[in-house]
Amino acid sequence: MNKGAQTRATILDQAIAMASVDGLDGMSIGRLAIVTGMSKSGLFAHFGSKDALQRAVLETAAAALARSVLDPAQRESTGEARLRNFFQRWLDWIGADKHPGGCPLISASVELSDRPGELRDLLVDHQEIWIDHIRRMCQKAVVEGNFRDGLDTRQFAFEFHGIGLSFNFARRLLDDPKAQLHADTALEKLIATAKR
Repeated sequence: MNKGAQTRATILDQAIAMASVDGLDGMSIGRLAIVTGMSKSGLFAHFGSKDALQRAVLETAAAALARSVLDPAQRESTGEARLRNFFQRWLDWIGADKHPGGCPLISASVELSDRPGELRDLLVDHQEIWIDHIRRMCQKAVVEGNFRDGLDTRQFAFEFHGIGLSFNFARRLLDDPKAQLHADTALEKLIATAKR
């Protein structure tokens, strides 16, 4: 990685951490410049505008999430094993100290949900792909005979995703020490229902 790419990656790491707490709009270019030891003009040289920086934050966070959660889960041999691996890695990602405000994509989904525009569209695309991966892992478990025939895989993906969002809420907002236990219990119930 050349120096320009390293600098850009450093800026994005700090911007993602900032956006996870303050939101995309709350991401201050001035504060980001201080944290990275750069000038405001130096930051803009890498991105051109705050809009471009916000887009890069979403794209980089989505790519990091895929590398940390989806890619390792896809290496599991069965659909159920993929779902379980995906789930635990996703909860680890949500709870990671690297993101002081939790998953930056969940934070952005709250911020952008009622704001039409390019950033919202980008986030919707990423989230639809994310949920479809869950659905396809579930479908694989159906084909393998681990989950019952006729299972509504879209409903399964909806509920699976909902458990992750509930974990984020309980862990981040409520500081519930049993958030992981509740999430694990909910997953086991969902999988048991899928097998009946």
